[in-house]
Amino acid sequence: MGLSVATLAGGCFWCLETVFNRLRGVESAVSGYMGGHTANPTYQDICSGDTGHAEVVQITFDPAEITYRDLLEIFFTLHDPTQLNRQGNDVGTQYRSAIFWHTPEQKADAEAVIAGLTAAKQFNAAIVTDVAAAASFYPAEDYHQGYFDQNPGQPYCQFVVAPKVVKAREKYAARLKDDRRATE
Repeated sequence: MGLSVATLAGGCFWCLETVFNRLRGVESAVSGYMGGHTANPTYQDICSGDTGHAEVVQITFDPAEITYRDLLEIFFTLHDPTQLNRQGNDVGTQYRSAIFWHTPEQKADAEAVIAGLTAAKQFNAAIVTDVAAAASFYPAEDYHQGYFDQNPGQPYCQFVVAPKVVKAREKYAARLKDDRRATE
C-alpha cells in the first residue's frame, strides 16, 4: 500500500499543520487553501472571505502507520467542530471546519466518525463540520509552511498554536515522531 492524502480544515492551518507534521506515518502536512471558486488565491484573497476557500492542511500519510480514521480522531481533538465559520477569535468562512474527501471510503469514514461522535454526545453542540469532495488544492505561501516552528515566540503561536501542540503531545505521545520537534 502506498501513501494516501487527506485534506482537513479546522481553523488556522498553522495549528493543524504543526501537529500533523509531528505524527509518525505522516510524510508531510502542507498548509494551503481548498473549497473556493478563485484559482490560485493568495492569503490576502482568503482573508477577504470572498473566495470561498478554507484554510486547510493537506496531509500525505502512510496508512500502514497511521490510518485515515486515526487522522480524523486527532483532527476532532484539535479544534471545535461545533463552531460555524470560526475557531475562537478566528472568524470567517476560511476558518470553517471541513473534511475534503479524496475517495468514497474517506467520505464514508468521515460521515461514520461524525455520526459516532454525535451519538456519543462528544460535544455540547451539533457538529457543523462540512464533508465535501476534495477540489483543487493551492499550497499557501512559503512563509506559512512550518510557521510555528519558525516563529514559536510570536504571540498567536504562543497563545493558540502551542496549547494545541501540548495537548497533542499529552494525548498522542505514542504517535509522535522520535525527533527533536516532537518534544518541543
